[in-house]
Amino acid sequence: MKSPFAFFCICSIFILQSCASSKKMAPSRPSNDYEIKSTVRIKNKVATRNINTRNVAAEDVVVFAESLQGVPYRYGSADIKKGFDCSGFITYVFNHFNISVPRTSADFTNAGMEVSVKDSRRGDIILFTGSDPNSGTVGHMGIITSNKNKKILFIHSASGGGKGVMISGMSEYFVTRFVKVIRIFEE
Repeated sequence: MKSPFAFFCICSIFILQSCASSKKMAPSRPSNDYEIKSTVRIKNKVATRNINTRNVAAEDVVVFAESLQGVPYRYGSADIKKGFDCSGFITYVFNHFNISVPRTSADFTNAGMEVSVKDSRRGDIILFTGSDPNSGTVGHMGIITSNKNKKILFIHSASGGGKGVMISGMSEYFVTRFVKVIRIFEE
């Protein structure tokens, strides 16, 4: 550099440019989970799926799912000895009750009956995009474990930090990726 002033100008331009190209902030989190509305537009056509839960109670499925907390995350796996990805976890839980479900989260897009967040209950399936909220594809899912005091909790297998099967609430991360809640149990 020929002068400190030139160096200062170049650094200033770099800083201003990097700020201008930074990610946009996510929208503010709703004051309660009942106000969550999906802004995701599904971009791919997914076949309608029927899931026959037979006479299995949603409560039994959720209790079994909760017993699996701590099983590690493993991409593409539905094997308890290796770990689960999110749809592998769902597959394992439902297969335990001889209930056939789609193997991928995207294939749940048009399964069951859509219900509002405020009407969701234990055993309903909650769908999200993958890590990119603009993907237009369901890429993550869980089972609702609680809907009390306007707060939703769900169990899922999470890849972040190698956490695996865990119960989460509707953090900002999930709110921006929320697609819908589906009901597959008729009870």
